[in-house]
Amino acid sequence: MNTITAPAKKIETKTLLSTLWVVVAINMLKADILSLYIPGSAEELARTAGDTPIPLLMLGAAIMMEISILMILFSRVLKYGVNRRVNIITSLITIAFIVGGAASYPHYLFIATVEVACLLLIVWFAWKWRSPEA
Repeated sequence: MNTITAPAKKIETKTLLSTLWVVVAINMLKADILSLYIPGSAEELARTAGDTPIPLLMLGAAIMMEISILMILFSRVLKYGVNRRVNIITSLITIAFIVGGAASYPHYLFIATVEVACLLLIVWFAWKWRSPEA
């Protein structure tokens, strides 16, 4: 029996970052969709929004979701230096958005934990990423 295996192929950092952004985006969508099935969740949102109009809150959520979707593409096409910085900054802003808008529903807390873990991985991999020219 042959026990010699080929060495594992290293995943390119751009691909890894992009894939993590896919996971974040899908989880954001999943959290929002599942929240629609909770009776009274819309009324709770209206109560906690205070004076902020609901359409404005939805616009903010749409912008954050769109940023995550764009990061899937940007992680693959931006040049090294810009890519690294944009991934770190955008991940930290997205973490603040997730934590700041946290709901107490168990499904949301679970999904938000997965999202934040993926975003911290993005920050870690982008931070440790070294120039391809080095």
